[in-house]
Amino acid sequence: MRKIRVGVAGYGTIGQRLADGVALQEDMELVGIADLAPTLSLQALRERGMIGENGVKYNLYLVDGANEAAFREKNIPVAGSFADLCQNVDIMLDSAPGGVGAQNKKNYYEKYGVKAIFQGGESNAVADVFFHGYANYEKGVGQDYLKLTSCNTTGLIRTVDCLDRAFGIEKVAITIIRRVADPGDYHRGLTNALQMEKAPTHQALDLMTIMPHVNATGILVHTPVTHGHIITVLATAKNGKKLTKEMALEAFRKHPRIRTVTLAEGFKGNASFFKYARDLGNRRGDMYEIGLWEDSIVESGNDIMYAFNVPQESITIPETMDAIRAATGLQTTREEGTVMTNKYLRIGAFKR
Repeated sequence: MRKIRVGVAGYGTIGQRLADGVALQEDMELVGIADLAPTLSLQALRERGMIGENGVKYNLYLVDGANEAAFREKNIPVAGSFADLCQNVDIMLDSAPGGVGAQNKKNYYEKYGVKAIFQGGESNAVADVFFHGYANYEKGVGQDYLKLTSCNTTGLIRTVDCLDRAFGIEKVAITIIRRVADPGDYHRGLTNALQMEKAPTHQALDLMTIMPHVNATGILVHTPVTHGHIITVLATAKNGKKLTKEMALEAFRKHPRIRTVTLAEGFKGNASFFKYARDLGNRRGDMYEIGLWEDSIVESGNDIMYAFNVPQESITIPETMDAIRAATGLQTTREEGTVMTNKYLRIGAFKR
């Protein structure tokens, strides 16, 4: 079977990881990446001979407005224009800044008849389906335009969907302790304060869009850290059913994209996960799984409460690979699609 040809628009925090993710999929071909300026990320890629994950050659295409001379000055080879890339792929992964993806869809994807998957920063209106690999995979099958949930919503839905499939969930109340910026970002400034957002959070609303049978609400607090978010969830089962810690833990332990950990092991907070990922040798210190503290699982009447860490830079990559599989029809069911993604990204290997 011919490999699915994939392009990536935007080689920033998410785009780099999307390109690496595609390069690891044995049934996909990374045709190229596209960007506007010769960033440090592209300069680093040039120093590696434009070789990325799995030894794959990363061909670079320039989007409208790019100054090709600036790339020549940095000795970064250019393979062609964004239009050239779009005409040679089956599907584009759009990780351009919010709003740019919608313009790309209008000016390129629709024009050349190419499917596209947008990241969480884009408006929901850009896509046919608001997508999550586990919660509504089948709705994305064969669709032209899918949009991923944000990093926090992705992790949140993993846990709620896990419990919902096992026991049936009626409602959740969430609190998000949100990192203020990605490592290396300066545009938000240096902060020494916590900042509240108006409730309910968009993550709660997004969860209900994908899982309309679950009533969700939540609070979000911005924190002056960069290595991951922490989310707490209070979950209520349907029909007054009691959820015990043992029931929840058994379900979480079975989920390939949930890593259950303890404080005693040394997982004291968000930085512990980042350091552990580096010690594992994971590229850029990435981790595809969320880290859920067994110590945090407590019973409150019939409800269950738990907390988990969200590695915001890499968490949406597996679900994006799922989206490619659904949109192109590589696999038509959640079980088949997520299993293949997990296999090629080596997700859940620690459970074996």
